[in-house]
Amino acid sequence: MKLAIITGADGGMGYEETKAVAQAGYHVIMACYCPKKAQPKCDTLKAETGNPNIEVIGLDLANLSLVRAFADTVKQRFAHLDLLMNNAGTMETGLHYTVDGLERTIQVNYVGHYLLTRLLLPLMGRGSRIVSMASLVVPWGRLRFPQFFERGTKFRCWMRCFPYFNSKLAIALFTIALARRLESQGITVNAADPGIVSTGIIRMQMFFDPITDLIFRPLIRTPRQGADTAIHLLLDEDKATQTGTFNRSNHIVPWKIKRAERSKMQELWDLTEEIVRPFIG
Repeated sequence: MKLAIITGADGGMGYEETKAVAQAGYHVIMACYCPKKAQPKCDTLKAETGNPNIEVIGLDLANLSLVRAFADTVKQRFAHLDLLMNNAGTMETGLHYTVDGLERTIQVNYVGHYLLTRLLLPLMGRGSRIVSMASLVVPWGRLRFPQFFERGTKFRCWMRCFPYFNSKLAIALFTIALARRLESQGITVNAADPGIVSTGIIRMQMFFDPITDLIFRPLIRTPRQGADTAIHLLLDEDKATQTGTFNRSNHIVPWKIKRAERSKMQELWDLTEEIVRPFIG
């Protein structure tokens, strides 16, 4: 049976991705921050899909040692990985640091997924697919080093938004760089833009949240609609050889990344390698 791993699989879009992949007959690992919270959803998915091969394994992307422990567990149990969906994400309110000394939004959205992907690559081969959840905010991202890793952004204002924008730019550049490195091996790497989706991450933690929830949420995409592009990238036969692309509403769209930010792609890779090197080997 083919194996799929989906991070943040108990969230809105992650749940829908897990359901679709399970219905396609994969053994699915729900890689979740809180396994106890995720287990009831896993049980529901088994009943809904008729697939008993769905399980929860804890994954804390904000702790690189635990990312390594998760990857080690997978490697001990499985010989091959077919699908990796880097779905989990956060948008922190205020400045918070992880145990690794990185800004939390940057580590969860980007560095943790970078390390996870690097650690799981030995299980992947021709036909394997990697899909990462990017965003329509990619063009708004800016990379300034070392502030990117230390604070998420150069500026203190709107701390909740800018680190998120920058983390999604980093995921986009990682997708391009990794796709180039893996193309000869037949492993595809793509990014999906879900659009504006009705999930908890879009809340601003401000007094006006209840008002925007009432007026705004009915007009935006449901988690299933937001997950649709990623699901097609994971499962569609006509996407099997597509790599290095940015996708919205099931179509390839141009990468809207400023030249100045594209020029930092190798520097971003090298600096991230320095951070994760102690956990690879």
